[in-house]
Formats: sequence, structure tokens, C-alpha cells
Amino acid sequence: MTNPFDAVRAATIDPDETGGARTTFAHMPIGEAVDMGHADDGTPLIDPRIFDSSEFRRNPYPYYRILREHYPVFHDRLHNCYYVTRYRDIAAGYFDEVGFNTIPKGSSSGVLGNTQLELSGIEHRRRRNIYGRHLVGAALTKRLPALRQLARDLIEQWWEPDNPKGVEFDGNTVVIELGRCFANEFPISVVAQVLGIPQDAREQFTWWYDAMMSGLGGSDTHHDGLVARADLEHYVASLVGQRRTEPTYLYDDAGEQICMDIISELCHAEIDGDVMSTEEITSFVALVVGGGGETTRGAIMNLWYLLLQHPEQYAVVIEDPDLWRPAFHEMLRHSTSIGGQPRHNTFDVEMHGIVIPAGSLMHMVDVSANHDDSVFAEPERFDIFRSDLYSDKILRSGHDKDGRSSHMAFGVGPHLCPGAWISEQESVIGSQVLSEVFRNVRIEVERMPKDLDGAALAPIGLGSIRELWLRFDVAER
Repeated sequence: MTNPFDAVRAATIDPDETGGARTTFAHMPIGEAVDMGHADDGTPLIDPRIFDSSEFRRNPYPYYRILREHYPVFHDRLHNCYYVTRYRDIAAGYFDEVGFNTIPKGSSSGVLGNTQLELSGIEHRRRRNIYGRHLVGAALTKRLPALRQLARDLIEQWWEPDNPKGVEFDGNTVVIELGRCFANEFPISVVAQVLGIPQDAREQFTWWYDAMMSGLGGSDTHHDGLVARADLEHYVASLVGQRRTEPTYLYDDAGEQICMDIISELCHAEIDGDVMSTEEITSFVALVVGGGGETTRGAIMNLWYLLLQHPEQYAVVIEDPDLWRPAFHEMLRHSTSIGGQPRHNTFDVEMHGIVIPAGSLMHMVDVSANHDDSVFAEPERFDIFRSDLYSDKILRSGHDKDGRSSHMAFGVGPHLCPGAWISEQESVIGSQVLSEVFRNVRIEVERMPKDLDGAALAPIGLGSIRELWLRFDVAER
């Protein structure tokens, strides 16, 4: 078939009235795609400029459906990349460490440094095995009381006289913006605490995080991100020097030692007599700082936004707090803030009749996999009770049997997100603590962005919402 971009340009797309290339597309009803023309056999055409449009960011799923059905491997010559969009193709790619080696070199190293994201094979497994055990299972369970207490401490700030979180009191109700009051700060506070960043450096730690996140996109703030990364590296190196001989600990509510903080653990961890170097520990800390804040912030915001728009589901979750976990995983399937993972292929790969030359940039589109209707029925429907989604223990191997499949928000295989387990606990525990405070909570609709009709709440689209205004009744204090 003729390249669909060429066909679109030849048949249906004209330059705009200024003589430039078309950069805007009409906004469509949610679930409907812009008509970009059809091939002679009726196949819908794709103009890759759609991927840069506000229409796509707001309403991506009908376009991913076209790709899955007609172009499961889409060669986007405009952006010089390939999109892989079907669930099982993406899963196979993640498990193939030889053919789909790792993320492109330089994707993270600019600001985050030499992280294990860009490694593969033996070296990747070595680093991951040394630190990974401190973020899962019993090691993580020991740290959970610290997460719960941090959540409660943040909420207590809502009632302080100087009102540092901008809480609004309106008669017998309270209005908050959830990001400012909780979701922006909670994940990075958790990361700082479990890593073992001293209390007197927490404010500086927040600056490092903000600067590094702002600098990831090669933007005007990239220099600030590099400065923050170097500053963090210098500071963590000094901590490592201290904690190799004097480890520090996390404590429970009674002041009893729970376990070492993660930096102290990493300073003393050994595998086959090998310990992590200072550079490896600082690299890991930078990776956790980079991945542990924004994704969990988005998860908490999206979770509450979706649940409060489905009050019958929210009511059941409130009655049974054990349902926060499946609600969290259904949110990630439905509206993950993590779009996907890039890969380079080691050698020529043929998929669905398309030859992908060695060294190509391939986008494994997790959000499309999560909406693949050959795996998840009615994928645009948010349903925490769906029977086809696996939402139990997070598995690097994934889960795809007995009619239940894992979502792809964290990926699967060797490069499954190392912060997946702690992100789950942060989102679930944080939401449980919030639900203990909220009485009759509802979205403050008039302050929220609206969709095209000016009345309905805006869809999440790609990524996560930036603000969530809530109103709830004041409980006795």
C-alpha cells in the first residue's frame, strides 16, 4: 500500500491559507476520528501531523484504534519513527531484550545521568537486582507506615492558621485543589523519606526534582535540569560516604526502628561479593527522583477524577478500602499518564509485513495496548469491576491467562518500571487516607476545564489532569 501519509497529502490535505503545512485538526466528539481520507480499498488514511495536534492529545483513542486495525506497525516518516500499537506485539517486544534492545541512548542521560534505563543484558540485570529488592515485597511493606504518616502530615497542614496550601473555607464545606494540597508534594515526600534524605534537605530535594523534571524535554530549562542533576549527585555522594559506615533508618509511629532507608541499604547491599559504586547509587537516586514523583502525582489526580465521575463505583470503594487497588489499576489501564516506552531494534525486524531497519526509533504505545479491544472489552469504559483486567500483585512477567491481562502502564519484562510497586502503594495509601477526611466529596465543576460543549468536564486524554478542584463537607475536628 502507498504510504498513508503520502496518500493523505496527495488526496485530501491542502496547505493552510498562509501557505504553510497543516498543523490543526478539527476537534471531534470523544471516540470519533477526523476523516483524513481513504485508500482505494476503503482503508482510512493517517496524516501523522495529527500526532502533534490538540485533537489527538484530547481524543487519542479513535486514532490508536485505526492504527491497531489497519497499521499495527505504522511508519511515521514525518517524525522518523515507527509506532507499535497492538497489545501482544508490544508485550513480545518488551520481552525481547535482543531484538528490542533498550530505550534510545541519550533519552534520559542528559538530565538524569547514566541511569540503568539505557542499559540492557547483564549490566542492566546486575544494577536492577541490587536495588530492585528494596522496592518490592517485604522490604517495601516495612516502609508502608512511613507513607501513611506522611499522607496524614500533609493533610494536617490544611488546617494550619497560615493556610500554606490555599484551602478555602465556605460555610460548612471546604474547597481544595488536590494537586497543590496533596498530590504534587506527597510522592516526592515519600521518595525523599524512603531514600533517606535528611529533613533539613527536603526543600532542596523538591527543587532538584522540579528542575530535573522541567529539563527533561530539551527545553529552555534543560540547563537548570543539568545543574540540579550535578548538585544532587554531589549531595548524594556525600551521603553515600557517610552511610557506608553510619547507616540511617526509618522509624514507626512508636519511634521503633523499621529498617534502613534505601540509600543506606544500597551502600551495604552485595551480590556475589559486589557492591554498588557511588556513581551507581547516585544514578539510581536520580532515576527514582525522576520517575517517582510525576507519574504518581498523575495517578492520584486521574484516579480521583475518574472515580468521582463514577459515583456508584466510588461509593463501593469507600465501603471496601481493598478496592482501591483494582481502582488504581483500572485507572492506569484507562488513563495512564505514561504513554509508552521507546526502543531501538538491534537488527532488521519484520512485523505485520513492515520491515523496520536496525537502529530505528520504535514507540511501544502502552496507552494503545491498554485500549486494545482484543484484550479489554469496551476499553473506553472505566470499570473497576471489569473481569478481563488483572489487578493483583504486580508481576514483571505480566499476566495474560484465564481471560485476565495486565495493563501496560508499567510495561512488562526486564524493563518493567522499577517504581511500579511503590507507586501503587503511594496512590492506594494516599487515596485511603484522603478518603478518611473527605465527607460527601464532589468535583467543583465550575472551576474545572470543560470539553467542547462548555459544560461537560474535559476528558483526560493523554497524560494526566493538571488541577482537580474538590469540595467536601467539614468533619468534626
